[in-house]
Amino acid sequence: MKYRRLGRAGLKVSEISLGSWLTYGKSVEDDRAVKTIRRAYELGINSFDSANVYEQGEGEKVMAKALRVFPRESYVITTKAFWPMGEGVNDRGLSRKHVFEQLHASLKRMELDYVDIFYCHRYDPETPVEETLRTIDDMIRQGKVLYAGVSEWTAAQIQEAITVADRYLLDRIVVNQPSYSMLNRYIEDEIIPLSAKHGIGQVVFSPLSQGLLTGKYRGGRIPEGTRGANPEINRWIKDMIATGVIAKVDALEDLANELGVTFPGMALAWILRQDNVVSALVGATRPEQVEENVKAVEIQLSSDTLEKIEEILA
Repeated sequence: MKYRRLGRAGLKVSEISLGSWLTYGKSVEDDRAVKTIRRAYELGINSFDSANVYEQGEGEKVMAKALRVFPRESYVITTKAFWPMGEGVNDRGLSRKHVFEQLHASLKRMELDYVDIFYCHRYDPETPVEETLRTIDDMIRQGKVLYAGVSEWTAAQIQEAITVADRYLLDRIVVNQPSYSMLNRYIEDEIIPLSAKHGIGQVVFSPLSQGLLTGKYRGGRIPEGTRGANPEINRWIKDMIATGVIAKVDALEDLANELGVTFPGMALAWILRQDNVVSALVGATRPEQVEENVKAVEIQLSSDTLEKIEEILA
């Protein structure tokens, strides 16, 4: 495994991270989830991502349980808040009340004294950014959070957070968690340049486009048992296939075969070519998937290969 600094922070995280969205606490039985998480740790992954909203906290519980056998200082565990966790008017968003309550609820579920990274899971237009950042800053000063981050914020929203933090001498965000893959490159135009300038690293999710960049859906087929067969994301997969993108996907897989590497490995290596990307956040339902994904850190894509990829994607 290889490791990179988290933006301007001193913290180092593995180039491959393991997440729990749509898997742990839901579609994967707990015993297999624990084996998968522990295998990831054995392979050198030290970065594990969850959120309060992942199965209403069940994802957090499974991940924390699996990691509890290892020294706490040896891994980085994260959580988030924004999405609804109840029916009440204050059970969502980034108000001081919701952030405060959800962080403590997450710590209780995971039986932890602190989380390494706390993410604002989306931008909240109804709460002043100062209120949110000051709350997280308070939690940092109390030792319950080590680093602040955001997820899926625009460049303008990230700049607002930087400006507010500097104005009120609050802890700056050091990490952004956006969606990024060969098929979703929106962060390249504004977010990566802004983040690089201000010392904010990217821990990207959906690096394999929900499995599209694995070869499972070659020719537009959706096999039973795949993530694309999951009702929650089946429509997204079908919509992507309907756009005709599957022809590009098949061409990319052919290129990977020519190079003698796996398709997911090539897709992850392509993401890690970006200096501002700290880690690619993958999901896994079995230990074998993690074992395959970590091989990507050893793949070096030549300039000729990168040009061929650009030609296919164009």
